[in-house]
Amino acid sequence: MPLPRVTATVDLSAVRHNLQRVREFAPQSKVMAAIKADAYGHGAVPVARALAEAGVDAFAVACLEEAVTLRDAGIATRIALLEGVLSAEEAEEAARLDLEIVIHDRWQLELLASLLPTTALRVWFKLDSGMHRLGFPLAEAPALQAALLARPNWRLQGWITHLACADDRDSAMTSAQIAAFDAAMADIPGARSIANSAGLIAWPQARVDWVRPGLMLYGASPMPGTVGSDLDLKPAMTVASRLIAVHEVPAGDSVGYGATFICPEAMRVGVVAVGYADGVHRILPTGAPVLIHEQRVPIIGRVSMDMITVDLRSLPRAAVGDAVTLWGPGLPAEEVATWAGTLSYELFCGLTNRVHYRYV
Repeated sequence: MPLPRVTATVDLSAVRHNLQRVREFAPQSKVMAAIKADAYGHGAVPVARALAEAGVDAFAVACLEEAVTLRDAGIATRIALLEGVLSAEEAEEAARLDLEIVIHDRWQLELLASLLPTTALRVWFKLDSGMHRLGFPLAEAPALQAALLARPNWRLQGWITHLACADDRDSAMTSAQIAAFDAAMADIPGARSIANSAGLIAWPQARVDWVRPGLMLYGASPMPGTVGSDLDLKPAMTVASRLIAVHEVPAGDSVGYGATFICPEAMRVGVVAVGYADGVHRILPTGAPVLIHEQRVPIIGRVSMDMITVDLRSLPRAAVGDAVTLWGPGLPAEEVATWAGTLSYELFCGLTNRVHYRYV
C-alpha cells in the first residue's frame, strides 16, 4: 500500500487516559462524552468504541446524523442530541433509535407532544443561564416540569445549561450563571449538567450530576495559556507528513507564493507534502514550527494548497522522506493553533478527507 501523504494517527489509549482524568476531576459525576463533529475530528466510531469499553456513561452529539452513524456502527451506549430534533421525521427516527432528545425551545416541545403523544421518549431540558444561544429561560423551569408531568410516557434524563466563559477562571459571568441555574433548580427534581471541559477543570461548583467533556478527552487544554500536558492529559492525535524535496536556495532569493520570504543567506529549504487542502491553516505565518527529528524548525513563506516550505538551516541532516509532524506529542495543537490565530478545536475539526487516519 502506498505511503499516505498526510496521516492523522489517533492513540485511543490516550483517549481512555483522558477519560480517567475527567473522572479524577469529577469523581461524583457521570460522564457524557462529547463526540460531535466526528469526535472533534478524531473519528466518532473508533473513539466511541474506545470510550464505551472504558465505561463512559453517555455520548453527546450535535445532530441526528451523528447519532445514526454511531447506532449503525453498533454503539449501544446512551446518546443525547444536543440540538434536539429539527423535524417530525427526525423525531420519529430519534425515538426509534432510543436517543435522548435535548429540548431547548417551545416549538420542539410542541412538535414532540403532538407527533409522539404516546411514544416513550427520553428527554433533557436545556435552560439558558446567560449564554443566550439555546435554551428556555430559567423562569420557565416550573412550567417545563408541569409539561413533563402531563406526559407520563416521557422520561426526564435531566436539565442542562452551558457556560459562556468557563475558560476564564476569574469570570464573574460564570459564577453568575452557575448561581442562577442552581437557584432555578432549587425545587425542581432531576439530574443536572453544567460543566464542559473548561467548566469541570476550573469550576468545582459546576461538577454536578453530569459533566460533558469534549476537548480534554482528545488531550488538549481548553484553558488559555496552557496545554494538555499541564493537566496530565495526553494528546490523542498526531498529524504528520514528510519531506518531498530539499533545495539549496541562494541568499536574496524568495520562497513560495507572493515572494513573502526572502532568504537572508544561502540556506537549505525543505518542501513538505501538506497544505491547506489537508487542513493546515493558510494563515500560519513564517516562524510557526513543525517537528523534524524531534526538533522544531520554522515554516517559511506562505502555506499553499498542497505544500509548505520549512527552514532547514538548523537541521543539516534532514533529507527527503523524513517525517514532519504538524502537531502531536512534542508540538501541542494548542501552540500551533495560537500561531494560526485560532483554537485547537478548529485544527482538529478542519482536517480534510485527503488525510489518512490510523488508529493505535
